Amino acid sequence: MIESVKAASDILAPVDGEIVAVNGKLADNPGLVNEDPTGAAWFFKMKIDDLSVLDDFMDEDEYAEMIG
Repeated sequence: MIESVKAASDILAPVDGEIVAVNGKLADNPGLVNEDPTGAAWFFKMKIDDLSVLDDFMDEDEYAEMIG
């Protein structure tokens, strides 16, 4: 679950697996998500049950092209 000043929401992952690490730094510094979203502000690390599901995911360039 992720909480903000106005709401609390579940975190959904598009794959099945086991959470193996949680970023405790976010509890002390939630603003890190805005400061470094693709670096230090990771939410959790996950051991994915079936890596082949990632084959259908877009990479960063494909996503950028899709959103224009």
